[in-house]
Amino acid sequence: MARSLAFCATLFGALLSTSFAAPETGADAEKLQASTQRGVEFLKSSQAADGSWTSPAAPGISGLVTYSLLESGASVDDPVVKKALAHLESFVQKDGGIYHPETNHKNYETSIILLALNSANKDGRYNETISRAADFLKGLQWDETESIDEEDGAYGGAGYGSHSRPDLSNTTYLLEALRAAGVSQNDPAFKKAAVFVSRCQNLESKHNRTEFAGKVKDGGFYYTPAAGGSSQAGANPDGGLRSYASMTYAGLKSMIYAGVQPDDPRVKAAQEWIRQFYTIEENPGMGQQGLFYYYQTFAKSLSVMEVDEFVEANGTKHNWRRELVDHLAAVQAENGSWKNEQPRWMEGDANLVTAYALLALRNCRVDQ
Repeated sequence: MARSLAFCATLFGALLSTSFAAPETGADAEKLQASTQRGVEFLKSSQAADGSWTSPAAPGISGLVTYSLLESGASVDDPVVKKALAHLESFVQKDGGIYHPETNHKNYETSIILLALNSANKDGRYNETISRAADFLKGLQWDETESIDEEDGAYGGAGYGSHSRPDLSNTTYLLEALRAAGVSQNDPAFKKAAVFVSRCQNLESKHNRTEFAGKVKDGGFYYTPAAGGSSQAGANPDGGLRSYASMTYAGLKSMIYAGVQPDDPRVKAAQEWIRQFYTIEENPGMGQQGLFYYYQTFAKSLSVMEVDEFVEANGTKHNWRRELVDHLAAVQAENGSWKNEQPRWMEGDANLVTAYALLALRNCRVDQ
């Protein structure tokens, strides 16, 4: 899997830019480190006595914060991290999942906490927990076990559970977690996920014959084709589901994880969409809504695909790492936190948004 991902990333980077990894393509290292450290210190100061953030009944948020701290250089022996890990471990269930017993978000919580435990697993202490969680996640995936076949729009996806249908965001977290757990790219879970992800794209092809496929022909991605279809960016009068940036980057990254090759028309169409709508001022298609989720997905996707210099469709070149670091540093609060003035999807929560920002900064480093 690693060889395949490297091959895809190298070729994809060549498609977007002729510029490859070099010190000048990176962000201001001092600014990146200073902004990261301020964010880390804020999160350390906002931890509750029980090791959680925001709510002890919301382990997804605590998991994301813990993951961001570890990815930002915090040690597993740091008292804050140790307390956080102990809190997360309390949600390990007998079925292998890691979630609050009363949650409707089993995939989301298990995926994120798996990522956090994987970042803390330098000595193998979480090997069994991670393996069981990966098996649990595969069991949640919509497939024949839900009495549906491959023709169903839900097939291959993962969801919260509360809406009775899968979505691209949850499927992206599923793939990220399975990859972190060391699951082979040849595993059926990745193949099934590729089916679902392809159907979230506004591109009619042999991989996508849904009722929405040919209505918005821009190659971008939306939230879900399942259960009647839904885009957070809304629908056109003809029922076409509008593309938006956070899902397009998530869809593109998910295709790479699932082994879709860079010369595939699906990848090329998604690539062209992001070339048309490059910006760090907003989440294209959604404005300021979901902005920090967008930043971490944007940065993770371009980092995974080894894009250093981003070239827009009009030929404008961008040092995306430097631009994103400069922007995040400029909008960081005095106390080191970040918060979105548009609070949809909990982006009014400084703990969650600061975790998103730290993960975005983590992927602005060229020395990963």
